[in-house]
Amino acid sequence: MSTPALATPITDCQGFTPEAPQTIADTGLPVSMIEQLILKDLYFRGDLSGRDIANELGFAFSLIEELLENFKRHHVIDAKRSLGMGNISAYFSLSEAGRKLAQEALTTNQYSGRAPVPLEQYEAAVRAQRLNRGWVTPENLRTAYSHMVVADDIMTQIGPAVNSGKSFLVYGQPGNGKTYLAEALFNIDSSPVYVPYAIECMGRIIRVFDPVYHHPIEEPGEQDSVLTAFAGSTTTDRRWIKCKRPFIVTGGELTIEMLELHLNTTTNVYDAPMQMKSNNGIYLIDDFGRQRVSPAEVLNRWIVPLERRIDYLNLQTGGKITVPFEVFLVFSTNMQPESLGDEAFLRRIQYKMYLRNPKLNEFLEIFELECRRNDVHCPRERIERVVREQYLHTGRAFRRCHPRDVIAKAIDLISFESLTQELTVDVLNRAFAANFVSSVSDDDTEIRESLCA
Repeated sequence: MSTPALATPITDCQGFTPEAPQTIADTGLPVSMIEQLILKDLYFRGDLSGRDIANELGFAFSLIEELLENFKRHHVIDAKRSLGMGNISAYFSLSEAGRKLAQEALTTNQYSGRAPVPLEQYEAAVRAQRLNRGWVTPENLRTAYSHMVVADDIMTQIGPAVNSGKSFLVYGQPGNGKTYLAEALFNIDSSPVYVPYAIECMGRIIRVFDPVYHHPIEEPGEQDSVLTAFAGSTTTDRRWIKCKRPFIVTGGELTIEMLELHLNTTTNVYDAPMQMKSNNGIYLIDDFGRQRVSPAEVLNRWIVPLERRIDYLNLQTGGKITVPFEVFLVFSTNMQPESLGDEAFLRRIQYKMYLRNPKLNEFLEIFELECRRNDVHCPRERIERVVREQYLHTGRAFRRCHPRDVIAKAIDLISFESLTQELTVDVLNRAFAANFVSSVSDDDTEIRESLCA
């Protein structure tokens, strides 16, 4: 069965609008699969109106009306009552023969709900919604990081990497905000994407939409009326849902199995792997190198996808399918890059950035920003005095997380002692003492001196 062409991509964003199918041939699905979905919906949910069945599948009622008539003629379903507008308002239930057919369909898989999209249509949609080179500008990148203190030299490294849409390694000392920096990419203003609820390939169903990672955007002005359901006046295929571009994060819990199709043996329905759910978005591998698998295993899994923009997924039956790989892959690590792999290994990652410690002026700006966020008063000269004592005189290195952590402890101290909402030198010094470990040898020296006295 031929697959219908997708709608023309919208020129003002990198997305496309999936056109509502007008005929069963337009869906790209075999008639038998749509019939099985109808039977399973009635089996799981009981009596449903013709309109409800169409809504469950994401189709206009006119597309399935003939299938319902055929079921009625063969006594697979019974019309129990009607509101007087024909089959669209009639309520149907399964006959005994219909229940047997539904149970047979459930042995194949227990998927019900929105009809799946053929793999070929999914592939074309992902390619159509690929962001064009140059979609990130210095202005919208600066806006995305407006809640942070990010120096220009760091910003000029992030921009080209994001624009490339390939892969990006951010490394450096712990506490410098690598994860926070990567997560801020989600704030970049970009076009939304359409994500299918599920896709179909070789008779297998793969769930793609995941409410944990895909955040729907409400469609204004869409009327769910009987006439709309019948006539199919909505131009958008409701097997797809409009979402913000996905941003998915996995850390030390990542396993190789999470990057493969997962078959639910109870429902016989596959769940898409993380990188597939991330298509047309960002996938952050946080704390890279600390996973339960080696960095080489993780990166070797993506050698082909990173180079060819396609991924190979294995079915439980031994078959293999190809799916698009349009993911901006970001790695964040506290480890030295050389410890992750050899030169050939690291060459697979296109962009690398060392996130240095903040300089003095940056550190002071971060401290002032955290004071404003927590609504505590602390003059700049007081901050400078404490920073001199705690860092410049001791040789302690600046970290971007320190102002947040120290101020949080200072607020706890103020609350406990019912002090004025102000960061005094005494409060700050005590907060610093609570935030950092002291040398055991210093403590031993004090003990020895007290014994000698």
